[in-house]
Amino acid sequence: MQRRKLRVAILFGGRSAEHDVSRASAANVLRSLDPERYEPVLVGITRAGRWLPADAGNGAGTGATELTVPEDGPQLALLPGGHGRAVLANAAAGETREVPAFDAVFPVLHGPHGEDGTVQGALELADVPYVGSGVIGSAAAMDKDVAKRLIRDAGLPTSRFATVIQGAPLSYEDAVRAVGTAEVFVKPANMGSSVGVSKARNAEEYQAACEQAFRFDRKILIEESVPDVREIECSVLEDGQGDIRASELGEIVPDSKHGFYSYTAKYTDAAGASLVVPARLTPQMSETFKALAIKTFKTLCCAGMARIDFFLSGDRIFVNEANTLPGFTNISMYPKLWEASGLPQGKLMDVLIEHALARHKRAQAVSVHR
Repeated sequence: MQRRKLRVAILFGGRSAEHDVSRASAANVLRSLDPERYEPVLVGITRAGRWLPADAGNGAGTGATELTVPEDGPQLALLPGGHGRAVLANAAAGETREVPAFDAVFPVLHGPHGEDGTVQGALELADVPYVGSGVIGSAAAMDKDVAKRLIRDAGLPTSRFATVIQGAPLSYEDAVRAVGTAEVFVKPANMGSSVGVSKARNAEEYQAACEQAFRFDRKILIEESVPDVREIECSVLEDGQGDIRASELGEIVPDSKHGFYSYTAKYTDAAGASLVVPARLTPQMSETFKALAIKTFKTLCCAGMARIDFFLSGDRIFVNEANTLPGFTNISMYPKLWEASGLPQGKLMDVLIEHALARHKRAQAVSVHR
């Protein structure tokens, strides 16, 4: 008897500035799902936050680099406590109909309203298995201020930083005193893909960098500039049994014209950076990075997957941040590192979905015994 395919909803797009990155990631996730095991259902989230069913092909089968979010149509809503049941509502026609339930949801969403625990909370209320970290892990890792405080308090090495709230500015001189370097990095606290990140070397650049970061968040971080830095990344994966492992390491070498791994270097300039996999490190140093990656994963209450980013200056290691819904584009480090570790992307999808199903089953068992 042939096993029924698992119906997996792929959420993509979203309300954040990383909308387009999500569309590119989702195209690769869709291509990586084994058609013999899964029935993917695409749900595009508009920039306004509407959930709209998308065409099942959506160009991914023909090699499109990104999926397309529909411009209009019936809206999809998951039913609270519905175990994956959902309805389609057509306001114009005044019609509502239920659609087959989802077995799991893969939120391929980056940034606010997707990676920050908000969608995860909605999926918890819907009582449906979903890929990735839960509400707490997603929220803690997304907020760089909260994450760095937790990392620092756990005794993990991280760069010096100061937090600034909109309406309570910090002067360039005070920022330099707080972080200890005349050159600083300014970034939104709740954003990824290097959106809104700038480097400042004087008061004028610092003012412009703060204004840029405040376009994306009301809380920003000022971080020290680590000298002669190398950017090292590690993918962390948790399986259905709760076993956590770290991948081989990768190094990002930005082109000199970018200066750091900016949004442009990541996504719009094909020559913006070189990805070196595996990273050129001694075996002992590699093991140190992997141990720190797993400890960071646990410290921030991550689950399922995360990409842990580091800075290396000489022999000093700094934990930079954790990404709980890392990119899955065709050049993204998270899947590339697992491929280098012997786990192709199709098998990686299997592990992530198996973890989602197993976690949900354990949560249901706990609720029954309360």
